Amino acid sequence: MSRGALAPLAPLAPIALAVATAPALAVGCSAETPGRAGAGASASAPSSDDAPPPTAASSPIPASTTQLLLVAVDGWDDVTVEISRHERAPGGAWTPVGEPWPAVVGAGGAAWGAGLHGAGPPPGRHGPTKAEGDGKSPAGVFALGAAYGYADAPPAGARAPYTKVGPTWRCIDDGASAHYNRVLDTAGLPVDWSSAEQMRRGDDLYRWVIEVDHNPARAPGAGSCIFLHVWQGGGAGTAGCTAMARADIEALMAWLDPAARPVLVLLPADQLAALRAPWGLPPAP
Repeated sequence: MSRGALAPLAPLAPIALAVATAPALAVGCSAETPGRAGAGASASAPSSDDAPPPTAASSPIPASTTQLLLVAVDGWDDVTVEISRHERAPGGAWTPVGEPWPAVVGAGGAAWGAGLHGAGPPPGRHGPTKAEGDGKSPAGVFALGAAYGYADAPPAGARAPYTKVGPTWRCIDDGASAHYNRVLDTAGLPVDWSSAEQMRRGDDLYRWVIEVDHNPARAPGAGSCIFLHVWQGGGAGTAGCTAMARADIEALMAWLDPAARPVLVLLPADQLAALRAPWGLPPAP
């Protein structure tokens, strides 16, 4: 299932309440599938390619943002992508940092998500809209938040808030839950969800996790628990997250600086070309 992530907040502490019977765990965002999985419940917005794109004043990237992570997808249905890092002075032009690296997105491709750009396609754009369980990674502009992992400490140089997760940590993907689209320690919590992702998995895929602030309003059905995490291997799409080699996400964690208000921009090639000038984006790698 594809998930959304939280706004960059500190992890929640356990609440001392009676424990209810735990539900079955969901197959997580990290459940990678070879090739392209069948599309789920995503809906397509009406095409409006002839409409003008947003004006420069409507760029969703804050002027104070000085770090940008660009995920360039060839088309809405593609799975393999390239990720590049970019820096700038506040309000200035973007400069690439290092070399791009390969990654994968959802097995169903990509679809407009809910983030700094708004919910769904921006004015004048077209494409599918993300929905819970559609196997698509959210497209648009998103803040990057806290980090999680299995180790006592994050990779050397990491500056984002970091939490070591244990066996009771979950990300709730049931839209009926009061904890929908939240990463938290469920020890002591009454269970009001029927589906959740296990954050401390039995494999290496969630060894390092970075939150993507998709669906910050936590609108049920819009997608939840979207992360950057370690991949299973090139060509194997995720259930909605963006995954990469362990060495690459470790380098990314060491580069990201919360003071730079970093953002993730994920766009197919045609949308990137159309929005590059009005949104002040760097070119595709």
